[in-house]
Amino acid sequence: MKLAKLVVSSLVLTCALSAQAQDYPNRAIRMVVPLSPGGAADILARLVSTDLAERLGKPVIVENRVGGGGHIGSDFVAKSPADGYTLLTAGIPQAIGMSLYKNLPYDMAKDLAAVIQGATFPSIIVVHPSLPVKSIKELIALARARPGALNFGANTGSPNHLAIELLNVAHKVKMVHIPYKGAGPVVTDVVAGHIELASLGFPPALPMVKAGRLRAIAVTDTKRSAQLPDVPTVAESGVPGYSVNSWYGVFAPAGTPAPVIAKLNAAIAAGLRTPAVSKRLIGLGAEVAPTTADEFGKIVRDEIRKWAKVVAASGAKAN
Repeated sequence: MKLAKLVVSSLVLTCALSAQAQDYPNRAIRMVVPLSPGGAADILARLVSTDLAERLGKPVIVENRVGGGGHIGSDFVAKSPADGYTLLTAGIPQAIGMSLYKNLPYDMAKDLAAVIQGATFPSIIVVHPSLPVKSIKELIALARARPGALNFGANTGSPNHLAIELLNVAHKVKMVHIPYKGAGPVVTDVVAGHIELASLGFPPALPMVKAGRLRAIAVTDTKRSAQLPDVPTVAESGVPGYSVNSWYGVFAPAGTPAPVIAKLNAAIAAGLRTPAVSKRLIGLGAEVAPTTADEFGKIVRDEIRKWAKVVAASGAKAN
């Protein structure tokens, strides 16, 4: 009798979840971006939300909830109802933050359900043209000759921060991190020569590289970029296995019904593959990289572990 009741209860739950997915969405969806407007996560969210609204027939409203290295907005979504109406576009900064920040009020791997990875964004390591280096090997040699004399700018705990810290760790040199609140001020100060170098995303760096105001010495991806085919990767330049890619995707609160996540995954993946969306992302130096929900969940868990080791080795901290 008990077994029969369990079977009936399971069937009722399955039917209820299926009905919920079929009815979803029946109102507007909120897409929270925990990082500043104009950045990779924000661009991805706005491209995805526009296409998703058309596919689902309901508004998808992008809302920037900035602060705490992206963890304020992420925590807000983690604590929202698990019904598919509050989503998050986030990525590598939050994965790094799991070990960089102490006493965070949520766990990215446990309190958020991975829906889909959207795109990966490599960066460019650039130097002021007056710096006498044209390669990673020359940069490391100069850093070794001038310990503590070379400054690099980045948001604390960002992929671009850890990209240089990874070089510090790999080559036992000390290039000094100068904290910034955004890529714009970093670009301004490298161009002006106030700091010597930075790792920057393609959108803010590429115009300055092409104008000759910054010198690109390496790409952080595992392969060269079509935007800068003559610039080698860091791995090619003497750091085997080096790879720092900023990845971003869509999350929902943990406990969101699997049929709802599946529906979102299918709709977002279809949108990412359209020429309008993919062309825009590729033009920013990104690679469109949709995944299944399970694949994305594994990426998130693996990245949290990877960056915890780098943070520990580098001694990087955030308040």
